[in-house]
Amino acid sequence: MRTRPVIAIDGPVGAGKSTVARKLAEALGFRYLNTGAMYRAVAVAARYNNIDECAADSRLEELLDSITISFIAERVLLNGRDVTDELSQPAIGDLASRLSTRRKVRAHLHQLQRAAGEEGGVVMEGRDIGTAIFPDAEFKFFLTADLEVRAERRFIELTARGVSTTRAEVLSELRERDGRDEGRELAPLRRAEDAIVIDSSKLEIEQVVSAMLARIEHRGGAQ
Repeated sequence: MRTRPVIAIDGPVGAGKSTVARKLAEALGFRYLNTGAMYRAVAVAARYNNIDECAADSRLEELLDSITISFIAERVLLNGRDVTDELSQPAIGDLASRLSTRRKVRAHLHQLQRAAGEEGGVVMEGRDIGTAIFPDAEFKFFLTADLEVRAERRFIELTARGVSTTRAEVLSELRERDGRDEGRELAPLRRAEDAIVIDSSKLEIEQVVSAMLARIEHRGGAQ
């Protein structure tokens, strides 16, 4: 039995999950785990090895067995090498989304994610935390926002990182990603039946975090 809860935050890209989850974890004194970064790290490794979403299972299995993914503060390490800056590249995000439809990839990362959060005291965010990874999570949130709002946020984030793109390109990418995430056979993006839905379209980050903290405290806190 876990002595501290698992807090699951799911939702589409651009809804603010990463920032909210990070701040929520800080407020609670919990660990923060960005599962999307794990898929992106696999995508970086796949690109290094000229592997795409159509690769044979044997190649994917060989790749997954050859890599380690770890976190140091806000940095993501792939086999001990910092690849954080590569994760924000649109091509990596697209490949990560495509690889996530492969059963081998999802099974491998699901096992790692479950193990990472099993003891509790963790805030995990992604697409299927409350439905596939931790359906028994003590607190589940589904964070969403209007597509146009998410696209604008994503555009601002990418340009701040020096990525060359346009608002139209980002909007198109997000629309495609939403369709792929919601329509995939394995662990599609959907709200867990018992998840609390928060629409962040007109909310500041701190307002979202405060709303989540209020819900957690109302249900007995996160001891």
